Amino acid sequence: MKRLSGILTIFVIILLFMVLIFHKDVPYEPQKHSYKPSPVIDTPQREPDTTVTIDGVDYYKSGAKNGKFGGEFFISTIGEGPKTFNPFNAMDATSSTMGGIMYDGLLTSNPATGEVIPLLAKNYTISPDGREYTINLRKGIKWSDGSPITANDVIYTYKEIIFAGLGNTSTRDMMVIDGKLPIVEKIDDYTVKFTTVKPFAPFLRQLSTPIAPAHIFKPVSDKGADAFNTFLSTDINPDNLVISGAFRLKEYVPAQRVVYERNPDYYKVNTNNEKLPYLDKIVYFIVADFNNEILKFEAKEIDMISIRGANVARYKAKEPTSDYTVYNLGPDTGTMFITINLNTRKNKDGKYNVNPIKQEWFANKNFRAAIDYALDRKSMVMNIANGLGVPLFTAESLNSIYLNKNLKGHERDLKHARELLIQGGFYYDKNGKLRDKNTNYVEFDLFTNAGNTEREALGVMIKQDIEDLGIKVNFKPIEFNSLVNKLVNTYDYDMAIMGLTGSPLEPHSGKNVWYSSGPLHMFNQRPAGYNIDDRLPMEKELDYIFDEAALKTNFEERKKLYDRYQEIIYDEKPMIYLYSPIRIIAARNYLKNLYPSSLSGIGYNLDEIFIDKTN
Repeated sequence: MKRLSGILTIFVIILLFMVLIFHKDVPYEPQKHSYKPSPVIDTPQREPDTTVTIDGVDYYKSGAKNGKFGGEFFISTIGEGPKTFNPFNAMDATSSTMGGIMYDGLLTSNPATGEVIPLLAKNYTISPDGREYTINLRKGIKWSDGSPITANDVIYTYKEIIFAGLGNTSTRDMMVIDGKLPIVEKIDDYTVKFTTVKPFAPFLRQLSTPIAPAHIFKPVSDKGADAFNTFLSTDINPDNLVISGAFRLKEYVPAQRVVYERNPDYYKVNTNNEKLPYLDKIVYFIVADFNNEILKFEAKEIDMISIRGANVARYKAKEPTSDYTVYNLGPDTGTMFITINLNTRKNKDGKYNVNPIKQEWFANKNFRAAIDYALDRKSMVMNIANGLGVPLFTAESLNSIYLNKNLKGHERDLKHARELLIQGGFYYDKNGKLRDKNTNYVEFDLFTNAGNTEREALGVMIKQDIEDLGIKVNFKPIEFNSLVNKLVNTYDYDMAIMGLTGSPLEPHSGKNVWYSSGPLHMFNQRPAGYNIDDRLPMEKELDYIFDEAALKTNFEERKKLYDRYQEIIYDEKPMIYLYSPIRIIAARNYLKNLYPSSLSGIGYNLDEIFIDKTN
């Protein structure tokens, strides 16, 4: 699923702990196309990962280089820190990452190719008709309190959390097929079977969702949604956590740091059959903005940093005499855009928070197109990304295997933008100010999250670009949670600069954004139980596409549908895309077992990373 990416630094990847492991051949493969790594990345080779059974325990055996145990890894996250440690409640990227560190899923993705591979599962098979998915769990692996991880935990997680609609419902929403959820059943203590009503191409990737310890979560979920929504909040006593991941929360100091400690009973081992992870601790410093992050890196307080704009050349020039290496990871896998508020209904509090005059402007397709043509994306790339980026016009990232390459974009064209405004019923007064047909001056607010210096700089440029059309723009950076609340709860915003994480492998992960009932359908957000008849024409077609494409198992058939969804967004412009930065990461040379990937970034394999300062 896609998540709001306003807080997390770029090197923290889409999914943490993506790992490599062989699995049994299956008779049905819903996705034949795999990701092609960027040619600019030189990724070290590693031995294949395997499963080894020791004293009845099916350990995951890492093929990475054997390392040294001990040490602490210091990184950073921008913003105010996590809002919860419950991975099922997370709505933002930071909370998702912080909770996800502690809980593994049945399956994950190969960080180089994107192939779906086992994690808590030992292997899986798919029936010839593509409807039954049999998951064989690793035998003998345990939760951190010593309890066995079994099929009961899987059944509980899917039936009583995900399918019951507790927490963030995105995973459940993306698994609905013809209005029905899959059936999940226990075959034995270490085998579960999922059955879908039809072959469902994205299904395997949904099984990366964390699995919860039933004996810990069930007493809470039995009390209802309110109890579950506050479970594992940021004031939790870390001693009460029961986890399956490589690291467990040790300490959380609000607005300062999040500290994780090694899980000594993790189910992964190195080639010497020694239990991973190598690191004793991971420390996330919570920093206010990119500038503070740079200061921490240069003071050697953190070990890895995402470098932006003008800093890249300086870091690269200093690299030969420094203690770090600069990695070019290719285009970002997420997207950055302006979302335009098309909402005309009441919010969750039963109030209308959208100005009806502005709403008429935003509903005007010519007005939205004029905004698009007024934007100088090339200047954004040159001035903000220091040339390390590419203008973006599509809802899919530039490295997506589903990218619609026929959508070429356009140059900035103020003349055409003004023509579009005139066609849309607007006119210019004698002072060159834009007015609507009722003589109202055109003025609106543009929001983004404060502290994200890249988006703040974008806001300044976008404000000027749009004001060249005679429109007044009030640019307002605000706290991230306040911005999210405006987008998905109160609807009281005009336009906002935002970003989303994404998967270059599976557009269905964006269903929570594009489906009319999606929890992140921010340009026209709806409360639960909305009237389906109030959908815009483009929303009706997007709903159809995301329902239909998920049922296609042929790549070309799916791509045709996803090409069309990108055309709709490109033509209708409810969200206007800006540019895709190139991901540049600097990492200390004493960090070993780094396997940079254009798909997954760097630092994703925290359980394999070790520190060696002997050189």
